[in-house]
Amino acid sequence: MTRLLIVLGIAAVVFWVFSIVDCAVQPAGRHRGVSKGAWIAIVVLIPVLGGVLWFALGRTRRQGPGRVVAPDDDPNFLGTLHGVSAQDERIRLLEEELARLDAETDPRAPKPEDVEARAEPGDVKPDGDGDADGGSPTDPDEPGPDDAPRRTR
Repeated sequence: MTRLLIVLGIAAVVFWVFSIVDCAVQPAGRHRGVSKGAWIAIVVLIPVLGGVLWFALGRTRRQGPGRVVAPDDDPNFLGTLHGVSAQDERIRLLEEELARLDAETDPRAPKPEDVEARAEPGDVKPDGDGDADGGSPTDPDEPGPDDAPRRTR
């Protein structure tokens, strides 16, 4: 019998402390009936019964997330769309400026038509391999770098 009373006493103290802490940490809007201070006083002064009253009468239940609203029905979301269109307008202006700058040419750079017009009849056009001979990149009649004799010591 004594062991049962000790276990019940420990359980009552744990419940009492839990009730005090729960009452103290709840926001003021979640207390029903009397103020937060009055509920803490009730729980402290009436140990087990105060805790039972707190959980049964004083504490409001937590509300769920509420009604879920689709983005196109949410006024907060719709308000942010105006900011997105301003960003789109800025991107459009930057793209127009970039296109205008790409269309402009450097007045100092010669145009390709001018380079071909200035060429004289004896000039040889480069063929892209860097030697400006107009022929194939490797000529079999000419000795190459591999054909040179090597000296060994």
